[in-house]
Amino acid sequence: MGGENPSDVPPRPPGETPEADSLPDGLLVADADARVIVFNAAAVRITGVAAATALGGDFRDVLPLHDAQGRDWWTCVDPYAGLATRTRHPERSLFLPDGTELLVTAAYRRDGEGRVERFTVALRDAAHRARQERDRADLVSTVAHELRSPLTSVKGFTATLLAKWHRFNDDQKRVMLETVNADADRVTRLITELLDVSRIEAGRLEMRRQVVDLPGAVRRVVAGRVAAGDAAERFRVEEHGALPELWLDPDKIDQILGNLVENAVRHGAGTVTIMVEPDAHKEGAAVSVRDEGEGIPPDAAQRVFRQFWRGPGGNRRAGTGLGLFIVKGLVEAHGGRIVVRRAPGGGAEFRFTVPAGAPDHAV
Repeated sequence: MGGENPSDVPPRPPGETPEADSLPDGLLVADADARVIVFNAAAVRITGVAAATALGGDFRDVLPLHDAQGRDWWTCVDPYAGLATRTRHPERSLFLPDGTELLVTAAYRRDGEGRVERFTVALRDAAHRARQERDRADLVSTVAHELRSPLTSVKGFTATLLAKWHRFNDDQKRVMLETVNADADRVTRLITELLDVSRIEAGRLEMRRQVVDLPGAVRRVVAGRVAAGDAAERFRVEEHGALPELWLDPDKIDQILGNLVENAVRHGAGTVTIMVEPDAHKEGAAVSVRDEGEGIPPDAAQRVFRQFWRGPGGNRRAGTGLGLFIVKGLVEAHGGRIVVRRAPGGGAEFRFTVPAGAPDHAV
């Protein structure tokens, strides 16, 4: 049938574990003789020990760990000769000889007589965990700040109207209610963005693909901006070349385009040019959104897609700082890529690609 004979397939080198290498945490597995049989890519990165050095060595020599008091951890727990009913060690903070702090968990697989067959050690970078905790704290602080301002406004105006309704004329009441309505919309937008962030980080974005007219979507976004009060001459839409059939999520494409155009209008200057063309590198389409403002400094180009990023002197009233993070997540959920660079005529250019392909239900 033309298939490979199993005897003709070269054996996988010992310790080569593609599945383990895809794990974000470091993984060391030792056999019944305490020899390392798995040492994945994350373990190499975290410990600085080469896989070729680790494999086949005694795990205690490969991964010498000490507790905060300087005691050899493996001597303390004695994995192979210690308590035969032990099945795991909960996560704890331990240290490499150079002082690097790791978060370590361990588990045992035993035979019918309680002897260790496999000893598995999982490693996490404690510095990375600390950064994640700081990011979480920043998220809570920023969200609290973003919610406090509009909610304070809503509370103030509603309390004033309830207490002094008859002292205001209709025009004054209308202004107050319009302010309350706008601030309620602002809170709703923030909550929607936070839900988007949560789905992106959890990999739970649902994609409902259908054939999308990408230039038509660009024109609709521009028409919406003009209807909302932007000058029509502020925008230029360019189409170059025929596009393949694109199966995309229309709502998410509108969200991508809307956020990029709003970003160009709010933070850029001059004409906002949206160019749609075939992707020159692979089948699909590319969209560029350019402005004529000051642009983004090269050293900030990798930070613009982070949560709550704002440029130097960024104004909190100008937005939540989540828009570009969400755009990146939505583009990547389509299998595409987004970059920012200096536009040919100055200013910033955000360029994203989306592949052509068959419909599916989720990514």
